[in-house]
Amino acid sequence: MQMKDKVIIGLNLKYYMAAMVLAIVSGVSTLLPYASAEGKVILLLPLLLKLGGTSYVAVSFYAAAILAIATAVFSIVQYQKTSKRGVFAWQVISALNCVAWTSLLFVSKMVLEGAGIYGKFLNKNLSAGFWLGFVSAYLGLIFIMRVTGTNIGYILLTIMSIIWLFPILWIVLTAFREEQGYYVGYFIPHGFTFNNFVELFSHPEVLPFGKWWVNTLIVSAFGCVINTMIILMCAFILSRTRYPGRKTFMNVLMIIGMFPGFMSLIAVYNILKGLGLNQSLAALIIVGAAGAAMGYHVTKGFFDTIPKALDEAATIDGATRFQIFTKVTLPLSSSIIVYIVLGAFMGAWSDYIFPSMLFGDKQASYTVAVGLYWMTDFRRIDSYYTQFAAGALVVAIPIVILFVWLQRFYVEGLSGAVKG
Repeated sequence: MQMKDKVIIGLNLKYYMAAMVLAIVSGVSTLLPYASAEGKVILLLPLLLKLGGTSYVAVSFYAAAILAIATAVFSIVQYQKTSKRGVFAWQVISALNCVAWTSLLFVSKMVLEGAGIYGKFLNKNLSAGFWLGFVSAYLGLIFIMRVTGTNIGYILLTIMSIIWLFPILWIVLTAFREEQGYYVGYFIPHGFTFNNFVELFSHPEVLPFGKWWVNTLIVSAFGCVINTMIILMCAFILSRTRYPGRKTFMNVLMIIGMFPGFMSLIAVYNILKGLGLNQSLAALIIVGAAGAAMGYHVTKGFFDTIPKALDEAATIDGATRFQIFTKVTLPLSSSIIVYIVLGAFMGAWSDYIFPSMLFGDKQASYTVAVGLYWMTDFRRIDSYYTQFAAGALVVAIPIVILFVWLQRFYVEGLSGAVKG
């Protein structure tokens, strides 16, 4: 029976043949020239046999070849006896096949060196066997997801998530890499260690990363609280009150907010220097609070959606304007408050341009953004690059904790914003 005559509920068999052909092409590509190095054409399967061993590099390489062949075989088997469960299993294998082919971009140099093939090997030396397998793997995943009826948005998100995974994985692996140095020519470290994290905090006289981390936490915590309150109060006033010049004031704030903040850095720095506040953490908090009100737009739009009848009812009950703000409006605005808190904290936590100008050579006052950049200076990057990667992971910890903790309130605010 031909595939076009088959009907399986939940599957769109119109794309089945294309998915199967691409799966077979991905498998056949393992027999084609994989790379060219030192004037030699290298085939994938003989390279695997020559490589041998059970290192993680060899295993990842074996997995890529096995998954490509398995995807092709699985597609042929499913063609003979198609089942919904089998096609979904094929989709999972296809996704793993894409990950495997992508990983070859990063481990090919190590594999060739492990097989005794040395030279200035780059990804441009990869031949038709690799690129055909790489492209057909991703196209095959797209078509098999069309067979299962997976939304096109999920297809794009799946592909992008695979691509986005590798820069993050690079930083994580570098943070635990035992070999020092900036460029090592391979993706997966030869050895792993926790010493990079230990070194961050072991020599404060040379690398005061702990001090930088505490400085950033202080600025972010104070800035988060102060900026959030300023934005909430400014948005509430602009949303709930009417007075002469209100629209002009909002327009002025919007126009000023369109100009890049770094345009005023020199003027702000000279003002702070005249006040004796330059090279101090207080200056960062003050400058952040001074411009916080210009971020009222989103919050005001949210407050506009809260019925004014609630304010009127509270006024009849004798509530003051401040009580309406604290006991009526804010309890209904948990989602937007979480949004402001996250934005204010992350903005202060990752700010680099103004702190780098403000602190100059006063290393003890650096924030983590300035400190991490200091570690990547061309005079130090070769010595501190693995510590830099470890520091990047440490810097991410507060953001992750804050997001996980506040996410519950954000979801509850979206689902219960009209309660009460």
